Amino acid sequence: MERIALSDSLEVSRLVYGMWRLADDPNTAPGHVRAKIDACLAQGITTMDQADIYGGYAAEDVLGACLKQSPGLRDQLEIVTKCDIVAPIGKYADRRVKYYDTSAAHINASVEASLEAMEIEHIDLLLIHRPDPMMDAAETGEALDALIESGKIGAAGVSNFRPWDCDLLQSAMTNTLVTNQIELSLAARESFTNGDLAHAQQQKIAPMAWSPLGGGSLMTESSAATAKIDEMAIAQGVDRAAVAVAWLLAHPSRILPVMGTNTLSRIATFADAFKVEMDRQTWFELYEAANGQEVA
Repeated sequence: MERIALSDSLEVSRLVYGMWRLADDPNTAPGHVRAKIDACLAQGITTMDQADIYGGYAAEDVLGACLKQSPGLRDQLEIVTKCDIVAPIGKYADRRVKYYDTSAAHINASVEASLEAMEIEHIDLLLIHRPDPMMDAAETGEALDALIESGKIGAAGVSNFRPWDCDLLQSAMTNTLVTNQIELSLAARESFTNGDLAHAQQQKIAPMAWSPLGGGSLMTESSAATAKIDEMAIAQGVDRAAVAVAWLLAHPSRILPVMGTNTLSRIATFADAFKVEMDRQTWFELYEAANGQEVA
């Protein structure tokens, strides 16, 4: 498995296992969670993507129960988690409204809660989950820098930020933001032309891609794009997912697809994406099929 250096001290696997559905699986037993992680490790996928809000603020606890029963497993992983979304569910059920909180107090409390829930001593990468229109960049940046200096997090990044949001927060930090996790797939192509990926390349930041299969639409729907995907999948002896992910991997910005499923058989085939040959013309064939027209 290819590995990508996000910073001098943090290296991640090119494919990332997304755990946002972990607590939704009817079987959340530590042994079953361990089987998913082992299926990833067998392919060289060592990076696990979490967020405090996943599973109604329960997914981190599910991972923590697994890590507690598997001494040494945590040392084989890079753990990513996120904070700043406060929704009136789970531990925040008393809140009147869903909102974002990038205050230092909330970020620090979230980190402590995530460390406790996952039963770990440090978070490899912490992301601010959503742009906060109430963000005080100086306060947020100082809080992230302090967490890195304390060793509680190894690095900081963002999620769903636009270029100007990234630049604002970066301007208030000593440490470098190392990634922006955004929606990217053949079904969500805006970032290829709206400046998001251009900014990532300019800043030499490898972006992470959430929902790389279009929320499952690229696996279940029939369209000109999926017909072209099927044609390529049959020719190369893989499934739709491998072709769709290979399309992202081919981009020069070094996209890190975040693959999320609870099905062990599907987890075991994540690395099939690397079997797919994707030259420039093939890339544009898929792009044009998804757009419904040739490029101008």
